[in-house]
Amino acid sequence: MKGQTNFILALVFALLVAVFAVINVDAVEVNYLFGIGQAPLILVILVSVLMGGVIAGAVGAVRFYRLQREIRTLKQKLQEYESTPLTNEAIEEEESNEKTESTP
Repeated sequence: MKGQTNFILALVFALLVAVFAVINVDAVEVNYLFGIGQAPLILVILVSVLMGGVIAGAVGAVRFYRLQREIRTLKQKLQEYESTPLTNEAIEEEESNEKTESTP
């Protein structure tokens, strides 16, 4: 359901941007880093929206891959802990740690 809602919202946003861009077809002066030029406002709007989407997607992808890497390392640590048998000394140490944490 969440995916469908996001898709519908993206479609509505794209439609609004397209309508806004088609309404603004006049030529405007654009200041580039290396000079000044003329471009239709529709292109300026569409390129700006496209660049914003690419930048937001790149930031989201970086965050996604960092979280995936963290999940993978945490799963590996969990498997190591689960595969390590507890000795009597480790159990006693764990119980003493629990007692000291519960008392203020």
